[in-house]
Amino acid sequence: MQSKSLLKKSTLSLSLILGFAFLSGTAGAAEMWVTEGFQNPESVLLDAPRNVFYVSNVNGDPVDKDGAGHISRLSTDGTMLEAEWVDGLNAPKGMSMRGNLLYVSDIDQLVAIDVLSGTIAGSWTGTGAQFLNDVAIGNDGRVFVSDMLTDSIYVLDGNNFLLWLQSEELQHPNGLRIEGDQLLIAAWGKDLQPDFSTTTPGHLLAVNLASKAISSVGSGAPVGNLDGLEPDGQGNYLVTDWLAGTLYRIRADGSTETLLDLNMGSADLEFVANGALAVIPMMNDNTVAAYSTR
Repeated sequence: MQSKSLLKKSTLSLSLILGFAFLSGTAGAAEMWVTEGFQNPESVLLDAPRNVFYVSNVNGDPVDKDGAGHISRLSTDGTMLEAEWVDGLNAPKGMSMRGNLLYVSDIDQLVAIDVLSGTIAGSWTGTGAQFLNDVAIGNDGRVFVSDMLTDSIYVLDGNNFLLWLQSEELQHPNGLRIEGDQLLIAAWGKDLQPDFSTTTPGHLLAVNLASKAISSVGSGAPVGNLDGLEPDGQGNYLVTDWLAGTLYRIRADGSTETLLDLNMGSADLEFVANGALAVIPMMNDNTVAAYSTR
């Protein structure tokens, strides 16, 4: 996601779209609902046991330590439950859950929120971190966090939050996902420019969790300035391109299919397999929108 062109809205409303009004330029994705009332939403995460989405709100510049960031709670039908459920954060972005703890990246910190009480249960600062972004949790409980600006991956191991891997081969890592013995990465691209464009767009990468060897998923052909990364349950991945506003389906061989052409700012999505629903935070529009991908 980008640090410019960030708009704010204060309107709180819900627009439900009935039926399947297919959008031009899509490959079978239909808008189901759109919810307004967010403040630069960056990430959506489903808490399945509680049947609720959490939405991180940057609420300003994504590098400002201004205490204006917060987490919202959204029902699975798109109804806003609490616009500011947990506040006092700076610029929260990616999220992941283990048990009752919601882990959230926040510029140079990883924050843990107890979802039962809605209070912060812990925080850890990453030495040298500048732009912590997405979060993924392994089966062993380790919490991995990407730092897009420093080409780094940090890890919370026990109570230690340390630099795990730093390499230009990570191509400004954004979205994360752990599958088996690999950490999958949606890369933003090579040679980051001041306007957050890149000379070479990114693609999907895989890092072996044991050896830390970095490889491309599929051909390694450039795709876009990639942000959110979710498996579609059919061996493919749904990936957003923040700058282009595109939702892609990326296959195991690296080939891509465009599902949606959206506005700039399509960020860290959630995919609900039961219903084949892609739920996308639109960071510049201050909305969260759900699309059927059947």
